[in-house]
Amino acid sequence: MLHEIVWGPWTMFLFLGTGLFFTVKSGGFQIRKLPYWWKKTVGSLGNGSVSSFQTSCTALAATIGTGNIVGVATALTAGGPGAVFWLWISALIGMATAYAETSLGQKYRYRGPDGAWQCGPMVSMERGLGCRSMGLIYALFAVLASLGMGSMVQANAVSETLRYEAGMKTEIVAALVTALTAAVVWGGIRRISRMASWFVPLSAGIYFLFSVWVLAVCRRRIPAVLLQIVKEAWTPGAAGGGIAGFLFSRNVRFGLARGVFSNEAGLGTLAVLHGAAEDTGPEEQGMWAMFEVFFDTNVICTLTALVILCVGGAPGLDGAALTSFCFTKILGSFGGILVSGSMAVFAFATIIAWYYIGRQMFSYLAEHLCPGADIEYLYTVLYLLAVWLGCVCRLELVWIVSDLVNGLMAYPNLLSLWLLAEHVRFPRTEIADEEK
Repeated sequence: MLHEIVWGPWTMFLFLGTGLFFTVKSGGFQIRKLPYWWKKTVGSLGNGSVSSFQTSCTALAATIGTGNIVGVATALTAGGPGAVFWLWISALIGMATAYAETSLGQKYRYRGPDGAWQCGPMVSMERGLGCRSMGLIYALFAVLASLGMGSMVQANAVSETLRYEAGMKTEIVAALVTALTAAVVWGGIRRISRMASWFVPLSAGIYFLFSVWVLAVCRRRIPAVLLQIVKEAWTPGAAGGGIAGFLFSRNVRFGLARGVFSNEAGLGTLAVLHGAAEDTGPEEQGMWAMFEVFFDTNVICTLTALVILCVGGAPGLDGAALTSFCFTKILGSFGGILVSGSMAVFAFATIIAWYYIGRQMFSYLAEHLCPGADIEYLYTVLYLLAVWLGCVCRLELVWIVSDLVNGLMAYPNLLSLWLLAEHVRFPRTEIADEEK
């Protein structure tokens, strides 16, 4: 009953409504000023101790996930080829939400007792709205989410993949994944950022190249497929399939395997991941957040969709099985290995990124509820334990609880965005002025 209340149909409209509001408020900034924000992000890297590029890669580690493989197939199954068009529209709307929550996080961030930046929706709620209790509630939900969908569910995805594809024993996989996670997270945000700055481009790049390989083989079908996407976008079910596919896909990335309607743009986690960037400002980091949503959905998800549509699916297949079938049909057995390997790599990257999110939230709770107590290492131990349990346990209940907590995170974040909307500033500088 509680799950139905939290994830009723109004939730999807709340996400999309928030994005539409900020799209109108900005005058369609994410579309009209694409050359400007592209130049400010991809075309210009930060020089701080934790650069904007490294921070963006850390955020992409959380956003590029198994949903790029599973969620797209779900969208196509639910709404047909026309769903891809609405997948793009939903992503464009979500870019405005991502900008708003990330720029607000930068506006209100502060140095914690340990000298590190404390940033995220909980800080905006405390310092922008003057409602610390709301921030504490959000932080608590985020900690629970990190231990569930951020670690256990993702670790389970890695474990299942290695067990079936490589024949590894569950206990060995658990020890390996836990050890690799520990080796990265004990180094803090700098090691996480350094790992993400080469790990994410490499893994996404490999998936990108092999997707292009498949499309090159099927290049004669691409024009017809693109025309089909546009024509069928206006058929009944296409919009619902595309929107649901986008929202669903961005949650499967966090391990929510069924019945989920949520996305990264709206949860507030992007603001947390961008908090560590040095020598930057709200507008710059907001534009990086827009780029992440764009790259994740309009690039990676689009490639997956085109592969499926150009190759042609198989009756009865959905999700990862459908995507794997299409790659295997062109690349042979290597195609199935590629899809499985990509899912494992993407899931591990999500584990690393969600550790940082959860640790920041735990630090915020400790700062206000147990001032002076040095208990942050407790979270690291709990997180590593969750990773290990995720590899060896069945997670039906964890999926359900994570789904619920995910929704409980979104509501206070979206409410704070509406209440602080007047403080969201979009760049007004014209491209021509920049070129001068």
